[in-house]
Formats: sequence, C-alpha cells, structure tokens
Amino acid sequence: MMADPILIDGGFSTELSQHINERIDGHPLWTARFLITNKEACIKTHREFIKAGAKIIRTNTYQASADGFIKHMGVPLSEAVKPIVDSVAFCRKAMELENRPDVIIGGSIGPIGAWRGDGSEYSGKYWNDLTSQEYMCLHRHRVEALVNSGVRLLCFETIPCSSEALALLDLLKQYPNVQAWLSFSCRNEHQISNGEIFAEVAAQCWKKGKDQLVAVGVNCMDPYWVSTLFKDLINLDSTVPFVAYPNSGERYDTVIKEWVQGEN
Repeated sequence: MMADPILIDGGFSTELSQHINERIDGHPLWTARFLITNKEACIKTHREFIKAGAKIIRTNTYQASADGFIKHMGVPLSEAVKPIVDSVAFCRKAMELENRPDVIIGGSIGPIGAWRGDGSEYSGKYWNDLTSQEYMCLHRHRVEALVNSGVRLLCFETIPCSSEALALLDLLKQYPNVQAWLSFSCRNEHQISNGEIFAEVAAQCWKKGKDQLVAVGVNCMDPYWVSTLFKDLINLDSTVPFVAYPNSGERYDTVIKEWVQGEN
C-alpha cells in the first residue's frame, strides 16, 4: 500500500525574498550568506513554511561551505562551520515560535557544483574530475556540522551525477544513525544533468543505500518531467520511495547566473 505523502518546505530563496530588501541571485553563497547577515529573515522564512503545513523544513545550507564563508564573508577559520551549526538553531527557533516540535529538520547538502558558483550542479561537468574520497572529503565538514547539531535527516540535493551520489552514500554509512534522501537535477525527462539515465542511477543508489535512504528523487527541474522520470524508475524498481520538489518551470542560465523562463 502506498504511504501518505509527506509535505516538505519549498524554495528557500523564493520565500526569503519576501523578508529582505537585497538581491539573492548572483552571490557565491546565495541564500547561505543570510545565516550571518540576517538571522531573523531566515527564521521568518522557516516559520512561513511551517505555517503552510510543511512536515519537514530544510536548513539554509544548500550552498554553504567553510571555504565559502571564509572567502566571501571574512569568517575566521576557527568559526567557518558556525553558520552551518546556526542554521539548525534557526530551524529549531522557528519550530518553537510556531509551537511545532513535531516538525523534522532536514540538513540540506548541495552538490560540489553549488560551491563553485558556476551552475555546474545543472551540468555535472566535474563528474569525472574527482575520486570518491575527494567527494567525501569536500562534503564531510557540512555533514559533520549538521549531524553534531542533532540533525538526523540529510537532504542530498540537486546532485548532477552518479559519482557524487555514490560517494555521498559512502559518507552516509559513516553515520549509521542518520537517514537521508537523495535527489537529482535533470536535463530532460529521462536523464540527470550529466547525461546518465535517471532510472538506472536512482535504482543503483537505492540498492546501495536503502538501509539509510528514505527516498530517491528529483528537484529543481521542470515539473513536466517528473511523472515520466518516476515511471521509468518504477519500471526498473517499483520499491523505491520518491521525493520530488521541482521548480516553477524556470531554468538556471549559467552565463548570467540567473533564473530565466523555461520552455514550459
């Protein structure tokens, strides 16, 4: 029997823009810089999603990294992961203010491409440049900070290639009391961003990580592709639980580094 769907929060940047008077797109840290510059806006954003019925809210850490905070915000090395730790506290504060202790906090982990600020999370062009150990080393400090702050659900998001996804699952195994979902960015209704077949990669990841994975799916892509992507996966493995949170139909222009109107 199919389980009832669980409602998660929406695009953090879209809601955050209602609570600030600054441009979000174009900055290397994207929304993560507001963990330092505008704590109250971050908390308000989480509160709005809780009010809307979200059962899971994600930390504002998709594009966060220690190197990014040092380079772009002048944070000293000794405090470089503090904004990631604070992101969990902001979620908890929002839950407290809304009197919703039942809400689950998901620790958002974006791909390496998100750190680069070149839009490569939508192309996966780095997929053959890094070894599994290198991926794990780059991601470890964020995972460690979130888990040490009490997060027990990680959200590996907008992953463009199987090599990064499989490395993240290897890293996840080092935290046996933590669960995760894994969602991919896609270039069309059959392929993830680097050209690999979604159904094949998703089934492979589920087989490898199903002891800790709660779902495999897609995010930040054309909503018109979702049903076909999942039908392909069902035909290959009908046991995989889904997670889906597409965008509004826009696409990310890697040249101007802005969202523009998509074909649909």
